Amino acid sequence: MKSLKCDRCDHIAKGETFEDWMIALRPHYVAAHADVMNDPTQGKEEMEKWIADNRARFDAA
Repeated sequence: MKSLKCDRCDHIAKGETFEDWMIALRPHYVAAHADVMNDPTQGKEEMEKWIADNRARFDAA
């Protein structure tokens, strides 16, 4: 199991796979970073970049 910090703060989420980590991180992100989640300027391209960047961080951990 890997432990990895949120990309925006010091909260740590754990997961066996990147997908598990994303599921574990989601409640925190919704509560602590609602501004990001609800930002209408963040479209599909930004989401795909976030996923790619964080998958690389997870794989490197």
